[in-house]
Amino acid sequence: MAKNLSERINDASIRQLQKLQEGRVLSAKELTEYYIDRINETRDTINAVILVNPRAIQEAELLDLARSEGKKPGLLHGMPILIKDNIETLDMPTTAGSLYLKENHTGRDAPLVAKLREAGAIILGKTNLSEWANYRSTHSSSGWSAVGGQTRNPHDLSRSPCGSSSGSGAAVAANLAVAAIGTETSGSIICPASIMGVVGMKPTVGLVSRRHIVPISHTQDTAGPMTR
Repeated sequence: MAKNLSERINDASIRQLQKLQEGRVLSAKELTEYYIDRINETRDTINAVILVNPRAIQEAELLDLARSEGKKPGLLHGMPILIKDNIETLDMPTTAGSLYLKENHTGRDAPLVAKLREAGAIILGKTNLSEWANYRSTHSSSGWSAVGGQTRNPHDLSRSPCGSSSGSGAAVAANLAVAAIGTETSGSIICPASIMGVVGMKPTVGLVSRRHIVPISHTQDTAGPMTR
């Protein structure tokens, strides 16, 4: 991919990326391949992604075909998005970072993931996290899981990525996806966003479905977006 296009991708908003696709300057497949390459390049340093969706390229090709046939795209048509690995996805295991759940293939999407797909998003992969969303120990390390290892802050590898959604935050900060989904009980979205210079929002509890998300607190848990 040409360097100038790479720079345009890294600085672009979702709407700007969609305009590139609408103008046939960039395809959903090319964008997905770009992010997969970025994930592979940073795996040994930032380590923000546990697993890339093996169907991501195929999903992108189908969305490109739909656009070429004039089918009306959704609000997130062709946008690769990463999902924290305590949220269930149809095509990948959901581990919560625990070896106990390493082969936990539930065969279903959490409702929020289903809605992302309906909007045209490409589910790019699963992000690393503090194991069990930081409920493993009172002395747990932010961003460490037995499945994924230690997530690093892309701005300074020696500093904490802060909070259990640190894989999602680091992925966005390092331009590994257009956006990511995290979960928060108490600071797990907001802290990584603050530390790594991205935007993270904890929606009002109950506005986003929590079905098929590994739980901690009935009164505090919610999923929310993280983006540039």
